[in-house]
Amino acid sequence: MSQVLHTPPASPAPADDDLAALAARHGLSVSGARPSLPEYVRQLWERRHFITAFATAKLTSQYSQAKLGQVWQVMTPLLNAAVYYFIFGVLLHTKKGVPDYIPFLVTGVFIWTFTQSSILAGTRAISGNLGLVRALHFPRAALPISFCLQQLQQLLFSMAALVVILLCFGVPLAFSWVLALPALVLQFTFNAGVAMVMARMGAKTPDIAQLMPFVLRTWMYISGVMWNIDKLTGKGSGLPHWVAPVLKANPAAVYIDLMRYALIDSFHAHQLPPHVWALAIGWALLAGVGGFIYFWKAEETYGRG
Repeated sequence: MSQVLHTPPASPAPADDDLAALAARHGLSVSGARPSLPEYVRQLWERRHFITAFATAKLTSQYSQAKLGQVWQVMTPLLNAAVYYFIFGVLLHTKKGVPDYIPFLVTGVFIWTFTQSSILAGTRAISGNLGLVRALHFPRAALPISFCLQQLQQLLFSMAALVVILLCFGVPLAFSWVLALPALVLQFTFNAGVAMVMARMGAKTPDIAQLMPFVLRTWMYISGVMWNIDKLTGKGSGLPHWVAPVLKANPAAVYIDLMRYALIDSFHAHQLPPHVWALAIGWALLAGVGGFIYFWKAEETYGRG
């Protein structure tokens, strides 16, 4: 007599909607899920001490192997300024017709270096710190922001040397120097926003870090770091009349000119682009807010793959 074995029918696999409802009922959430934007801002604020400590530690360790140590924080931009003075001021005569050319040049080099270094560091903020990203849970925007804060701290060291240079070359101490503070805040906001954009792009395509020095070098040359835009784009230059306003309205030139206007008494208001403060605020908001949202939208992808 044969026996027929009946296999009980397999129960259907639970649908994704059922799993989601089950997880929600028991208070479970997706690992590494992106928080809402207000929650993300709150988490960043809670970790403000980590951001500051991380930036300070990076700054301290940057020249720890050098015998002169932290002196290089000031020496590096000063040496860059000396090289640019010899090439552009002496050999190419861009100093002709520019009052207080050395203060003009050193201010431009220091302020440009702040933007350049922030963006370069931001490009590698995620791809260069994958161990930290994968090991610890924290808002990833803390990394590009902390790198920009590191560069701001370095700039403040350089500003002490800049003040000495200004006084040595006869630039008087003036109330307008106070304007340097809001200009630096706006520039930091702009730098942090661009750094976050580049951090997201660099996390997905690390090769961008190899391209950025060429992009930034081109940007430096069109931003009037070593030369006066009005002098070299004026009559007799052969350039269309719209070139000078476009060059002066680019964000790097805006922040450099604002700092020159604040610190150098021979740099007058007519040398600034129209509505310069509106431009500075607009660039800071566009880059800062836009870059933050752009970075936040890919929060759950950093460190994966």
